[in-house]
Amino acid sequence: MITASRLRENIYRILDGVAESGVPVEIVRKGVVLRIVPEIKRSKLARLKKRRAFEGDSNEIVDINWLSEWNGKRK
Repeated sequence: MITASRLRENIYRILDGVAESGVPVEIVRKGVVLRIVPEIKRSKLARLKKRRAFEGDSNEIVDINWLSEWNGKRK
């Protein structure tokens, strides 16, 4: 943890250090702890929502009678 005064004295060095290392820095200002944290960029695959998937033999899906599920109307 560092003080706001130390941050002010070395702001560019501290910010560069956080950007390069990825390690957050905590600053104490009037008794409140503040954090400088680098943004973590997630891949497109990591941002996908988890969905329920078909479990079992994929060949079984061919023989399912879907008439009870189909009403002919488009959503």
